[in-house]
Amino acid sequence: MWYIFSMLAPTPDTLAAAARLLLDGGVVVIPTDTVYGIAAHPARAQAVARIRTIKGRPTNKPIALLAADIEAVTAFGATLPPAARRLAAAYWPGALTLVLPCRGDACEGFRVPNHDAVRSLLAACGGTLRVTSANLSGSMPATTAVDALRDVGLEADLVIDGGVSPGGVASTVVQVDANGAVTVLRECAIPASEILHAAGVANPTHFPLPPSA
Repeated sequence: MWYIFSMLAPTPDTLAAAARLLLDGGVVVIPTDTVYGIAAHPARAQAVARIRTIKGRPTNKPIALLAADIEAVTAFGATLPPAARRLAAAYWPGALTLVLPCRGDACEGFRVPNHDAVRSLLAACGGTLRVTSANLSGSMPATTAVDALRDVGLEADLVIDGGVSPGGVASTVVQVDANGAVTVLRECAIPASEILHAAGVANPTHFPLPPSA
């Protein structure tokens, strides 16, 4: 359990401190190119569980990963079929979350953010972090550190204040299965029509679900 709280700008020293916290099992609120997120190291199960408690997030709802680059995605165990590689080439870094086959029958959601400071933090933490939007489940995503602080930040160990999130909306979520079938699970920052065109597949599936917290 952490007891020291602070909200700091994303300087090299702050990012180094955030990496240490995360590697030690802490929880950190971070800015991204879409909305603010609350992060934990994927190897720290108690920290990931703590995010769920802070947000009031159901245990059966997966938490996606932010990745420093596509190499970090494959290093985590994900497979990128050709359609997924086309989408990654078109939209990473950016506001696209790809749900990919990962480690046998499992699947995981990955996104490479278009945010230099966050990618530096990810690299310092080994390449990936579990990150979900920094708001209470069912509430609007936070686009400023103040918004994130109000909802979940007081329960975190550190809030990194990167100003207003430039995107302001959540990422579009697309699943590409092992056979290359493409399904738009959540249409948000990137229109589904663009995604399906960039994927280059003849018979995609589109389920335009609302943004999820």
